Amino acid sequence: MLNVPTLWTVFVVNFLALGVIWAYVTRSYPNFAAARFWMASAFVGSAGAMTALIRLFVASPLPLLLGAGGVIAASCLAAMGIQRFYDRPVSWRLMTATGCLSLVGVVVFMVGFEHMQLRMLSYTFGQALPLVLALRLLLSPEGRVSPGAKLSGIVILSIIAILLVRTVGNLLGYDLSARAGGQAHAIMVLGLLFLSMTLNFGFLLMAMDSLRGEVADLALLDDLTGVANRRHLLQRLSEECARSERSGEPFSLLVIDLDGFKTINDTHGHAAGDACLKHFTLMAQTRLRPGDMLARTGGDEFCVVLPSSSLREAAAIARRVLEVCRQDAASCSGRDIPIAISIGVAEWDRGIGAFPDRLMANADHALYAAKKNGKNDFALYDPAPPLAPEAVGTVRTFA
Repeated sequence: MLNVPTLWTVFVVNFLALGVIWAYVTRSYPNFAAARFWMASAFVGSAGAMTALIRLFVASPLPLLLGAGGVIAASCLAAMGIQRFYDRPVSWRLMTATGCLSLVGVVVFMVGFEHMQLRMLSYTFGQALPLVLALRLLLSPEGRVSPGAKLSGIVILSIIAILLVRTVGNLLGYDLSARAGGQAHAIMVLGLLFLSMTLNFGFLLMAMDSLRGEVADLALLDDLTGVANRRHLLQRLSEECARSERSGEPFSLLVIDLDGFKTINDTHGHAAGDACLKHFTLMAQTRLRPGDMLARTGGDEFCVVLPSSSLREAAAIARRVLEVCRQDAASCSGRDIPIAISIGVAEWDRGIGAFPDRLMANADHALYAAKKNGKNDFALYDPAPPLAPEAVGTVRTFA
């Protein structure tokens, strides 16, 4: 037969182990804020269960009250961890109010006047409400879709279902509390123990998925400037080419090169050159639109993907980027190093199709023309007219 004190002991041991695991995650990944709440939830829940076991040796309601408070607090902390995982503000006031109101109800209906049904209802309220509030984040289509989030959502629904069954049973007159000593309560404790452990494994899967996503993002970013790298650029260009082939709507590409960058490195040192690259990315981003992607392809070379943009629109953006660099160069004095750039502009067309390297070659062709025209300028690549198939294209430069 199932023994409730033994099950609670297992609960204590398992949640101590989970607390140690979350403590290790917190130490290894200090920026992962959700892990701190889940660690606290495991340790507080274990302490609450351990305190409740003292009731077996002490004829006082105090251990049971403290144990209930610990389990309720653990539920609140688990819900707050979910909020932090989704970068939502933690509802300290709401969770504190929920926990206090639930615990007050337990105290009143245990010490004030004995009413088992209302006491269990108060206890269930404190356990279930925080999880119900966090459930919408796990199941929301706007949230991060991951196996861990789905598992956690299913487990929380199962926990709430068991708590509801226990509450309804008590309200109907069936004593499902520990005092009854029946197997029904032991089975419920076993179910909640299993589900609570599974919920923490769901949280661990969520953490692994989040950390794996961060690593994947880092693999697509340039270490120095923080903008997209060449790999990310090629992925985006392939996507835009495929989209344009389906819809026929063009997009454009800017290829940018910093003029005289080797001289800056040779004269002022590589640290100054790195500072120039960072400064350029900040200036360029102030002239780009939401949805445009700036990428560093290597050295002093950058590209800008301009979705749903014609050659004329791309020229206007290139002019804005060029002008902000000219203005910045004009205001440089003393030890400031002026930045000059050359830009090549090209537009996707049917001849390019699903081959982004052709678009990059066209933009490079325009970039070389801009440099040949005296640098600190931009040039447009015009595809060859249909009546002259032997032509490879023309370039227009701007002073």
